[in-house]
Amino acid sequence: MSTILDGKLISSQIKNELKNKCELLGQKYGITAKLAIILVGNDPASQIYVASKQKACEYVGIQSVTVKMDECSTQEQVINQVKLLAADKSVNGLMVQLPLPKTINESEVLNAIPPEKDVDGLTVNSGGLCFFGLKGFTPCTPKGIIEILTRYNVDFCKKHAVVIGRSNMVGKPIAQKLLQLNCTVTICHSKTQNLADFTKTADILVVAVGKKHLVTADMVKPGAIVVDVGINRENGVIYGDVDFNNVSKIASMITPVPGGIGPMTVAMLLSNTYEGCLNQNNLKDEFL
Repeated sequence: MSTILDGKLISSQIKNELKNKCELLGQKYGITAKLAIILVGNDPASQIYVASKQKACEYVGIQSVTVKMDECSTQEQVINQVKLLAADKSVNGLMVQLPLPKTINESEVLNAIPPEKDVDGLTVNSGGLCFFGLKGFTPCTPKGIIEILTRYNVDFCKKHAVVIGRSNMVGKPIAQKLLQLNCTVTICHSKTQNLADFTKTADILVVAVGKKHLVTADMVKPGAIVVDVGINRENGVIYGDVDFNNVSKIASMITPVPGGIGPMTVAMLLSNTYEGCLNQNNLKDEFL
């Protein structure tokens, strides 16, 4: 049976570490990190995600503010709000909750966020820094994947990592991070033929496509480390992209859904906001 990569446990540890750091930051310098979130429209899932981020911020001692905008807001109005918050020196991290209404170009809105406040790591600037292995904000989900595997003492070097998915949010950046950790990386996607031929060779398999139980036990190499990023809702139940019950019988490690990468993503948003606060105040992380 697999070792369960417990995202709830690890994210709780990270949040407690950040809580101590934020307390010390306030005591020593009188500084409180601040995250600003822009929420456009009334998407129920987005409202839940934002509420969870606000709750997590409150727990660790990061101030948060959420600007809610109408579904009918124009692209210009949203970009103006981004620029307003970006100019606010008290704001260390700025994110726009996705998805945006279809009438708004996500890329143009996101790229209005200055790189030093792009704690979601989704701008072109952040993507370029990630590609070249330079210092910048890594998108929260890929950062969370690396963090949880590291805390479970996974040795990345010389492993064959297969990533299913090529999104800017997960697939592309996690492939880059795994390359930088000396994995040999294969990227698969919706046009890949004979997917199982690739997945069965993976020492580390990352699945991020949004298709319930895409990966089954016969597609996984015995002893592989399996990371499931998928969130699929069906009749009120959440499923991953991996058939957990069967794959967990042959994998050496596996993330559950829910309770795996989801909590890690929120923890990394807090981590990035704290990091942004340090950078903008010319401080180093001296509190570990």
